[in-house]
Amino acid sequence: MKLRNYIIGAAVETGLLECGGRPLQALAMPVTPLTALSPLDGRYSEKVSALRRHFSEFGLIRNRVRVEIAWLLALTLEPAIAELASLTQPAAARLRALVEAFSEDDAAQIKEIEARTNHDVKALEYWLRDRLAGDPDALRAAGFIHFACTSEDINNVSHALMLRDARAEVLLPALDAAAGRFAELAHATADVPMLARTHGQPATPTTLGKEMANFAWRLRRARERLARVALTAKFNGAVGNYNAHLAAYPGFDWEGFNRRFVESFALEFNPYTTQIEPHDGIGEFLDALAAANAVLLDADRDLWFYVSLGYFRQRPKAGEVGSSTMPHKINPIDFENSEGNLGIANALARHMADKLPVSRMQRDLSDSTVLRNLGVALGHSLLAWDATLRGLGKLECDRVHLAADLAGAWELLAEPIQTVMRRYGIENSYEQLKELTRGRAIDRESLRAFIRGLAIPAPEKERLLAMTPADYLGKAAELARRI
Repeated sequence: MKLRNYIIGAAVETGLLECGGRPLQALAMPVTPLTALSPLDGRYSEKVSALRRHFSEFGLIRNRVRVEIAWLLALTLEPAIAELASLTQPAAARLRALVEAFSEDDAAQIKEIEARTNHDVKALEYWLRDRLAGDPDALRAAGFIHFACTSEDINNVSHALMLRDARAEVLLPALDAAAGRFAELAHATADVPMLARTHGQPATPTTLGKEMANFAWRLRRARERLARVALTAKFNGAVGNYNAHLAAYPGFDWEGFNRRFVESFALEFNPYTTQIEPHDGIGEFLDALAAANAVLLDADRDLWFYVSLGYFRQRPKAGEVGSSTMPHKINPIDFENSEGNLGIANALARHMADKLPVSRMQRDLSDSTVLRNLGVALGHSLLAWDATLRGLGKLECDRVHLAADLAGAWELLAEPIQTVMRRYGIENSYEQLKELTRGRAIDRESLRAFIRGLAIPAPEKERLLAMTPADYLGKAAELARRI
């Protein structure tokens, strides 16, 4: 909160925010959940709070500090850099403590310096030098802060760390929870017969559990795809050639050293870049995120229809109102909320996945403002996943309604009857069943009369005569239980 208010206040005081030629002091409002411009920081703040430590301005600055100090410490441990004597253990511990104890006040101090320098990474470098000024042991290393680095060396590692940590701590657990809930529902309703609908029309029966198992499987697969994306980083200077590094230490294996440095963060080293890491890994990450969102979007819409059809009832919540005028309403608002947020998330993710890998020649700055919205795309995704999970928690299967729906659809048995007829060589089997059932109301007795006239073995005839739409389920229940 302090940092957000500082940014707004600084913009107003420096005249960056004006209305009609005058500063907006009178119009500026403190940033609170009620005044926040983004609903992620307002209405939905609590639901996405787990992402804030990773993707806020504070989170970005904290990771920059983390990378700058790790680079300095790595240099102090390299004997070939003779001018940089190894730090004492207490001095190294104090440097690490700057990361571990990094606070919102520290970030605000860096932003104050940035207001003067108009450069965010240089502001961090100056802040670090100020912090070392009172430490004689660490001060000897101050000249090597940001040594041979371009800002993008620090930034690209920081962004990769933000995505790496958020994936492990927030995104994958959330996807696991959603897939797990679908699997639980699949097991609970594995043997509940359901009238399927293809093109919105009655089709071969399935079970409600099998349809839930489909989503559990797809989400698990999407989760694994997201988990496998390799997050890449570079640390090779102004245009990717170690020019400054070799100017200072011509005989040193900077590529090997910097590879080991990048890999120490559990990131994949990218040896071929311009000034910026080309963001292909981030693009793949966002594509994988959007694919997971597409699965949940499909689930949201199907669940919405299943509620509308009466296959699921929604448990009422005490005190909750479904409509301002219709007291009976329990609307599927969670699936609707999720659908809307998935649309926003994927609009951002798809744009970023397309835009970030494209940069003019060796560098342009158009990626910078886009990267600052990574947390927005992930925030709307997380918000949607939470809404779907909340909606799933309200569902109760209505077995009576499902059974009644199937009981009036005897025409569905046209498929197994004509398939058995094919087995025994009866000509025009499909056409015969088409003539009998297409566009007509069919009941059990009309089907049984047709079956009795078939020239097929008696046991097969008896099996078809005993079949009902609720029996014609194939392996649906087995597949649902196996998920």
